[in-house]
Amino acid sequence: MFVSVFEMFKVGIGPSSSHTMGPMVAAARYLERVRGLPFDVTGLRARLHGSLAFTGVGHATDRAVILGLAGLVPETYEAEAGEAALADVKARGVVEPEGLGVLRFAPANDLIFDYDAPLPGHPNGLAFESLDAQGDVIDREVYYSVGGGFVLSEAELAAGADTAQGAPVPFAFKSAQEMLDMAAESGLSIAAMKMANERTRRSAAEIERGLARIWEVMDGCLQRGLESDGVLPGGLKVKRRAAGIWRALQAERGMNLTAPHTINDWMSCYAMAVNEENAAGGQVVTAPTNGAAGVVPAVIRYWLDHVPGAVPSRVGEFLLTAAAVGGLIKHNASISGAEAGCQAEVGSAAAMAAAGLCAVMGGTAEQVENAAEIALEHHLGMTCDPVRGLVQVPCIERNGLGTIKAVSAASLAMRGDGSHLVPLDACIKTLLETGRDMSEKYKETALGGLAVNVPNC
Repeated sequence: MFVSVFEMFKVGIGPSSSHTMGPMVAAARYLERVRGLPFDVTGLRARLHGSLAFTGVGHATDRAVILGLAGLVPETYEAEAGEAALADVKARGVVEPEGLGVLRFAPANDLIFDYDAPLPGHPNGLAFESLDAQGDVIDREVYYSVGGGFVLSEAELAAGADTAQGAPVPFAFKSAQEMLDMAAESGLSIAAMKMANERTRRSAAEIERGLARIWEVMDGCLQRGLESDGVLPGGLKVKRRAAGIWRALQAERGMNLTAPHTINDWMSCYAMAVNEENAAGGQVVTAPTNGAAGVVPAVIRYWLDHVPGAVPSRVGEFLLTAAAVGGLIKHNASISGAEAGCQAEVGSAAAMAAAGLCAVMGGTAEQVENAAEIALEHHLGMTCDPVRGLVQVPCIERNGLGTIKAVSAASLAMRGDGSHLVPLDACIKTLLETGRDMSEKYKETALGGLAVNVPNC
């Protein structure tokens, strides 16, 4: 089992990795399929199913599909070019992806929200169709956005496809226990084992540049959030709060008037800054998803700015450790809110961040595993119930609280010797089982919980 650090942490756009980035990636994949068809394709159609239909507008799924079919992709997306492309498609009713000429695609008619027919493979399903000159369907392909920007075709999902392709890796741990056993046998840290696995795909220099780029985008997103005021889009009229809190905290610094627990405000502020940027559709890094993108960068920023001895040169170690834990959760359970609720998103993010922080504070492999388990355990059962389907309430504050839990988990683990009652593997298994038992109302459909009990207009 190998999930690259560059798959867990992907540069993209907000507000959702599963509902925005994933559908855009799926559209790009379908265009590549169309380029190889032996038919004369003159038009396209897209159908959104399950959670993508129910919360698609709030998560900008419709925009993502339109832009994806126009040839845009998340990692190189630029807001100005995206807005121009969106306006052009809506005005002309066509897309012009590279190598395919002009294809009919009028979003009002050709982008269909199918609320009554969920696809069997995953709650986040969408289908693309190619049309001939008469408007008949001549090709169809189904894709599933399985969380964190990962996309599988119907055939890939049925075949149990994952990201464990390519050359074998030296430390192919499929469980936390295997990870600990390999660390003990090799004498290497979790980050060092993860780096050895990454080296089978990229050079050391490429990995270091890639990790630096991930942190650069994360921190840039966080900083923009700390400097931006205003109201978030979507109709809830949620005010950005991170910038105001940050200014107040800076003003209070050194005045000896604040209580020790004010450090929680710094951590929450960092996380909220990222998720406000995400909610505004800005550039963000999946960590492991967009809805949970604030926790990992907030914990790193907390560590760098507030913990004595922290050095930027070890951020890569933090990210590698976090990715190792995230890969275990993705492989053995889920990182998708539509599949398992917010326990799979903010819970996973907190476990990843706790592991990374514990590692850079000098924790052993056993302490790192303990930190991840503590953080994940205390998110179990958390639902995903976004008000009006927007990644705003309760998502933004939830990242702040997830950050606080992650730091507390790492600190508690460092106070022990790594031995504990509940293994991380048991916690991950429980996440999966809890997600399966959870009502669909509470899995990113906006049909239950806060989504129906809070006035949203």
